[in-house]
Amino acid sequence: MMALHPDFLRLPIAHRALHDYTLGRPENSRGAIRAAIAAGYGIEIDVQLSADGVPMVFHDYALDRLTAERGPVRQRTSAELGAIHLSGTQEGIPTLAEVLKIVDGQVPLLVEIKDQDGALGQQIGPLEEATALLLRDYEGPVAVMSFNPHAVAAFGELAPGVPVGLTTSAYQPNDWALLPAARGDELRHIPDFERVGAAFISHEAKDLNALRVTELKSLGVPVLCWTIRSVDEEALARRVADNVTFEGYLSALPA
Repeated sequence: MMALHPDFLRLPIAHRALHDYTLGRPENSRGAIRAAIAAGYGIEIDVQLSADGVPMVFHDYALDRLTAERGPVRQRTSAELGAIHLSGTQEGIPTLAEVLKIVDGQVPLLVEIKDQDGALGQQIGPLEEATALLLRDYEGPVAVMSFNPHAVAAFGELAPGVPVGLTTSAYQPNDWALLPAARGDELRHIPDFERVGAAFISHEAKDLNALRVTELKSLGVPVLCWTIRSVDEEALARRVADNVTFEGYLSALPA
């Protein structure tokens, strides 16, 4: 198991980079990534797969919320996605390769592999393989996580030099309407932590007092959390969490 770089616990992590739509910096955009680097924050980004097998830095499965286009990301090629403007900008959707060149080891980069199975199951592979290929030779603090433990295990086997973690949750049915309830009940207890070789968790902030989180923390496991949206929320989260993933305000940097 590769340990998490200490900067992931030292520098607050900008959720989907340091985005601010009023300043023309949508989430997961080049502008938001450059702003986070300039401010000295760590960066969290998401990756989805294009039709031609390229990891794209984009959170949603569909284009609808963040662009003027409609339909699944997976049905467009990387060139087509790169030509689609993120709302309010002239920026296209970036590839992971582009983002790695921009960050270039300047700040910690936390990459979340979005579930491609639909039910956090075993129908995975191409996105993990493509992401591993790009990250194996990346120089700089980097880590990969996913809600899907099968994705984490697959990536870890392909890129054993990159620390991996689990994005974790209380899996309340109201928040996970499309996930089979039985799967949520299973994952709630973080049963796969040891199996996948995880070095950390990034847990849902409102559930940080869960017994399993307490147990892992007592074993020295780094606990990150998502998503913090105010100074007050951060103060509360830091009673348990070693670091926060934040948005909508500027988290205080270490002196």
